[in-house]
Parts: sequence; structure tokens; C-alpha cells
Amino acid sequence: MSTRDPLAWLTDAAHAREQAGLRRALRTRTADERELDLAGNDYLGLSGNPDVIEAGVSALRTWGAGSTGSRLVTGSTSLHAELDAALARFVGAEAGLVCATGYAANLAAVTALSGPGSLVVSDRSNHASIVDACRLSRARVVVTAHNDVTAVAAALAEREEERAVVVTDSLFSVEGDLAPLADLHAVCRAQGALLLTDEAHALGVLGDGRGAVHAAGLAGEPDVVQTVTLSKALGAQGGAVLGRADVIAHLVDTARAVIFDTGLAPAPAASALEALRIVERTPALVTAVRQRAAAIADIVGVPVPAGAVVSVVLGDPERAVGARDALAEHGVRVGCFRPPSVPIGRSCVRLTARADLTDDDLDLLAKVWRATGVA
Repeated sequence: MSTRDPLAWLTDAAHAREQAGLRRALRTRTADERELDLAGNDYLGLSGNPDVIEAGVSALRTWGAGSTGSRLVTGSTSLHAELDAALARFVGAEAGLVCATGYAANLAAVTALSGPGSLVVSDRSNHASIVDACRLSRARVVVTAHNDVTAVAAALAEREEERAVVVTDSLFSVEGDLAPLADLHAVCRAQGALLLTDEAHALGVLGDGRGAVHAAGLAGEPDVVQTVTLSKALGAQGGAVLGRADVIAHLVDTARAVIFDTGLAPAPAASALEALRIVERTPALVTAVRQRAAAIADIVGVPVPAGAVVSVVLGDPERAVGARDALAEHGVRVGCFRPPSVPIGRSCVRLTARADLTDDDLDLLAKVWRATGVA
């Protein structure tokens, strides 16, 4: 009998990543950290909002720690139904379906709305959850150059499949740029295709907080489906698919990421619902996060971004890691993106704005940025 270790290859794989500057490690946060956080996605500063926290605590006491089952079994509480409807109403959609995560929402939407015998056209810079959804869809997938509407139009025009879905982030998570949603929608409508857009980084930031689809004048269009996350601007956790009522009904019937996954726990559902109410009645938060993003962009010397993401491309992965670590040593935490998260040669540090950043926070960033000489 062989005694060879079937996982011996892991050592060589780890060494190869080490040589390429692509090793990763978990970094544990503590509750008393004093770093300036420009790495997280709490765009509106709502994860620590007392009302958002209290809503979650109240739901925890009322419903317990977990949802106890999938949404088709015991995982749909009255909180979930209220959140479904509130999210849909907020973005101008007919109906909504809350999922356990934004990742699951993309898996549910892409796989259930495409499938064998259909075409999916996906932007090269789409989030990994979309990439994985495309792979699981069993559809024919065409990956187009970033924000290349002409390439999307060509893929749709040349298809033999009757059904087609064009899927894109609306606000890209690393580059921080916007998808040309109006142009993509025009192409989709001309070619009888569905436009599916991931609003993870646009909800609460663009279109008076209602997202990039709303800002592009496409809210409520019958051939547009949106996914959102509840873990960024809403400061909680979870995701949702928003669109026509028959789309949501189809997902309930067929989406494996909904049918076979435990529903979102009641506490984050309640927190997200309260956060959504705060965004609705406090439009100044949306204005504030955009202002802080512009200020950060000015400090680090890049153009003003479309949303809250400020990306500084450094090219080499080791240089990006070094910049991240140098900033952390001076009390400023930023994100670091290397292949395969970004293309080779596009490694970067990413700074994310929050509505609750103070002038002192921005002064600290400016001081540290100059001291470390990142750029």
C-alpha cells in the first residue's frame, strides 16, 4: 500500500505563490483596534450605528441566533419578507429575494436565469462570485474586455442561443469605475437579452443611495435584474436579488443557492432593514461618502472615483504588499489586491471611503501617505 502523502503538492504550490508575492494570510481584528480603517466596505458607517445594532439585538432575542432552515422550510420570517419588499421598493424593482450572502445572490441569479442552451456574456473584471456563477451555469460563456459595449453587442448578435444574459458589476470593486449601464441596456434590449447587474458597491453610494441602475434611469425596467449585498453600505450581512415578480418566483423554484442554503439569520436581516430606513431618511450620508472619497482621491493623487472605492495601482504585487504594510505600521489600514483578484501588472492598494470619516482622519491619511512615500 502506498504511503505517499496525497497533499504533498501543497508545499510546492505554497512556495510558488511565495516566490510570486501572492501568499495570503488571515488578519484577526480585535474590538479595541485604533487603526484608521480604509480597508472595509462599511461605506455609510452604519455597522456601528446604535439603531442598526439594536434592531439586530432585538431580532436575536425574538427569533433566536439562526434562521433554522432554508427559506423554503423555516428560514423565511416576517423580517425576511419585510426586507424583501423594502429592498425592492427602494431600488424601484417589483419584488425581491434575500439570500444568505451577496455571493449566494449572484450564484442564484446567474445560474437560475441562464442554464444549458443559453449564452452568458460577462465582463472580464466582474467579481469572483459572478465568475463562479458563470462556471456553474452550464451556459456558453463569453468573457468580454472590460466595459466593452461593442464586444457585448457582437457576442449577442452572433449567438445561436435563444436566451442570453449580460452580467456585469455596476460599480467595479477594485477599479472603482462604473459600467456603461445605459449603453449595455440598449444593446440588450435590441438583442432580446437580459441585463443582470451586481449593485454591491453602488447601493447606498450612487443614485441617491438607490444604486447605479437607478442613477442610469433603468429602475423598474422589465429586462433588468439586480443583485445587492447587505454587507457594505447597509453595514450588516446577506444579499438579495431584485427584479420582476416572475423572476423572483422562478428563483424560489429553481435557484440552488436559495433552495439548499440556510436562510439569512434574523439579526442581520433586521439590522439591514433598519440601515435601509436610515439611508432613506438620511440622504446626507450618501453625499458624505462621495465627498470623503473625493478627498481621499486628492490626498493619494488619483482622479475622483465614481463611488467610494479609491484605487492606487502600483503594478508589482510585492510593492502593493509593502505599501499596505507600511501604511498599517503608521496606523492606516488599506486593502491590497494582487493576481488573481486583478490582472498581472495591476496590483494595487485600495482605500474605501466612509461617510463618518472625520477631518482628523483625512489629515492622518495625508500625513501617513506622505511619510510612507507609497506613490
